[in-house]
Amino acid sequence: MLKSIKRTAAIAVAQTIALGLLPIGALAATFRLEEATIDEVNQAFDAGILTSQQLVQLYLNRIEAYDKQGPSLNSIIAINPNALSEAVALDLERQTMGPRSLLHGIPIVLKDNFNTVDLPTTAGSVLLKDSIPPNDAFVVERFRDAGAIILGKANMSEWAWGSPPSLQGNPLNPYKLNRSPSGSSSGTGVAIAANLGMVGTGSDTGGSVRGPAAVNGLVGIKPTLGLVSRAGIVPLALSFDTGGPMTRTVKDAAITLGFMTGVDPNDPVTFQSEGKFYEDYTQFLNLNALQGARIGVARDFFGGNAEVDAAIESAIATLADLGATVVDDIRVPQAVFDLRGTYPNPGGVWPTINYTEFKVQIAEYLETLGEEYPKTLEEIVALSQSLTNSDTPVSQQTITTLLEPALATGGLSDPAYIDAKENGAPFITSSILNLFDSNNLDAIIYPTSRCPASPFPGVVDPDFVCNPGPSATNLANITGFPDIQVPAGFTSDGLPISISFFGRSFNEPTLLAFSYAFEQTTNFRRPSPLAPALPGETIKSKTVPEPGVPIALATVGIAAFSLKRKKTETLA
Repeated sequence: MLKSIKRTAAIAVAQTIALGLLPIGALAATFRLEEATIDEVNQAFDAGILTSQQLVQLYLNRIEAYDKQGPSLNSIIAINPNALSEAVALDLERQTMGPRSLLHGIPIVLKDNFNTVDLPTTAGSVLLKDSIPPNDAFVVERFRDAGAIILGKANMSEWAWGSPPSLQGNPLNPYKLNRSPSGSSSGTGVAIAANLGMVGTGSDTGGSVRGPAAVNGLVGIKPTLGLVSRAGIVPLALSFDTGGPMTRTVKDAAITLGFMTGVDPNDPVTFQSEGKFYEDYTQFLNLNALQGARIGVARDFFGGNAEVDAAIESAIATLADLGATVVDDIRVPQAVFDLRGTYPNPGGVWPTINYTEFKVQIAEYLETLGEEYPKTLEEIVALSQSLTNSDTPVSQQTITTLLEPALATGGLSDPAYIDAKENGAPFITSSILNLFDSNNLDAIIYPTSRCPASPFPGVVDPDFVCNPGPSATNLANITGFPDIQVPAGFTSDGLPISISFFGRSFNEPTLLAFSYAFEQTTNFRRPSPLAPALPGETIKSKTVPEPGVPIALATVGIAAFSLKRKKTETLA
């Protein structure tokens, strides 16, 4: 991992060897940063017109221009101060030893509940300000081993509870600044939508990858429970929690997901994925995947907004044109809606499990941190109640609506919790599985969000129209099933609309194939008009070095300075 690179020495070697890598040949090519994909970046690396150091600097420029100034999107909570030096070392490694993987030198934005040993992990709370965890999260280790660069940490709602802002305040929707960027992974959603990083991660307990993906025009994956290790991700409720990628294209999501999977002894639920996960999900991307597929339409989740409904109706027609058999008017049994519940109401399967597990599991996480940080939910509540509005913009709201109900739970031996785990959740899972089986469905589709991005609390926007109704999102968490979001259009005032592809456990290959075929046919994704390309983001033909003696010399230099490299097989 890069944390073990002797950075100062490696940078010195890089600067010295660069003198020996003087341009010899030339190759004409053009790279444009805006909306660039992982493939396009690797092509530019291979062509010699782009380095990882340049790429990181371009993203840092955009963060300064659009996140800290300009529209002040407020999506990045911390920037890795070593990102450029790591990029220099990885450029040198690429020159001398070749890339480790498709993520070699790629800047990644992490939601700020993913542990990083070199950056604070706050879970959006002022109570964890400056907290440096003892270990990287499992998926962060995987990214570093693949040669990725952690560019920074993304803003998020406090403790990942969804609607409240973080210690840094709300991120802003890059398509309309007075509209919410949605759930707890909002910072990642905003950053990737505004092209402030290549790819990002979110975590999802009740829709926190899916909501931000939908309202920010992104591809998001809420994976099957057990496909991605949660070790080192600040927990909300481990019965429901999972990390997932957030990207601008399906292929980038497929690439990123492959680096997040794997059996992890520190997260026993991942043993369920043994023999079922892949390190290369791009092999399943197929333009003809929808031919002969049976796609169910979940009608319970329509009716919120006429423009959203029209976009999804158009998507349904596209799926049929691509060869799918559309099975319309799939209905979730009312008993499922009655039983599942939503927060902040304490009743129901989802809130009961969520509140109860948070009380226990956050304490287990806090025990891994220094003594200066709270160790129990009781301490979190007491400390938060002592804060003033000048200390934090959010904690009082979080306490009232979320933390106090969690504090009131009776622990994992509480009969209500046991009933929800052993009876309620299995009933919901079997009911949803029956929808697939009885209709012989390969996937169920629905509008990810029944309405466009909503105005911030207290903001009146006459353009916003939303009829209340049920949401599908926490059904994927209760069942543990995968759910993939893909852009499906825009409203008349320029807000993204998204469609979800929902499937059975470990059916990511099929859902990715369907998503890819739909995406490539429709191409709805477009960048934020509030964060346009900056000068210098288009790079044209540049001389490139040819292999030779300097490469051998550089290799010796790297060995001498013990530049650690864990080889990861490069995906085709």
